Amino acid sequence: MPFARDLRYRLEYAGLRFLIGLVRLLPVDTAGDISAFFWRVLGKRNRRHKRALANLARAFPEKSPEERERIAIGAWDNLGRVMVETMNIDRILKDPGRLHVTNGHWIGRYKDKMGPALIVTMHMGNWEIGMWPVMLAGVKPAGVYRQVKNPYVDRYLRAQRETLYPGGLFGRGRTAGQDETHKTARLIMDYVRQGGRLGFISDLYDANGIEVPFFGYPAKSMPIAAMIARRVGARIWIGRCVRIGKRACFDINVNELRIPRTNNQAEDIRSITAAIQRHFEVWIREAPEQFMWSNRRWW
Repeated sequence: MPFARDLRYRLEYAGLRFLIGLVRLLPVDTAGDISAFFWRVLGKRNRRHKRALANLARAFPEKSPEERERIAIGAWDNLGRVMVETMNIDRILKDPGRLHVTNGHWIGRYKDKMGPALIVTMHMGNWEIGMWPVMLAGVKPAGVYRQVKNPYVDRYLRAQRETLYPGGLFGRGRTAGQDETHKTARLIMDYVRQGGRLGFISDLYDANGIEVPFFGYPAKSMPIAAMIARRVGARIWIGRCVRIGKRACFDINVNELRIPRTNNQAEDIRSITAAIQRHFEVWIREAPEQFMWSNRRWW
């Protein structure tokens, strides 16, 4: 790596660690309130705010511009809190009063006997913490995450997620070349086939994905969970993590998705992908201000 680039990466990493140190001097909820305030102010000036409003106009044409603006600001507020909570995941997980599972009966049912499974979630509430109930079921899930270009920051973020993903992390994203991306896909397929449990976020636009309805419009969606489940016989658990109030307290809901296995594998994969997006849509409608509307979804 060229010296100048390495120096820049090291300075970025030092700046991040300094910021994290400052954040951790404060109580989690106080730091969250401060971060949320700045994100509400700065979010409106972010170029992705226009995308958020465009996405909201498509999803909720019946709502007024003022209502959609309020939802978009609420989403920036939530993102500000998530950033602080990511720096305090260890503290949150050690405080059981902050975490509640709505349908926790399945944890006892599948404890130590879940078999190969995919845990699919979306950018809602605090999506990182959504993996916590799977840990209670006595398994060691792995995860798929978007790599950060800065290797020092990437290594630190991986280490911070070890508690939630003791099975390891498979990187993907812009830092990976096409061959490496394909290699990652093969690795995670083999991992699940051998009985592994894998969690990842599946609500983003995928240029190579399958078009299925999302809020009434065709949206290219990630089919990887459906492909793996259909081909290797794994279960799919679909979940969400919803913030309770304005604190770092969450209600986590996890449901098992039925996997069709007909003679038409391609249609089965499309059907599963569509079912995942339908679940997401229903949950988003219940708490739209907690969904990350600034992400690319239809275009």
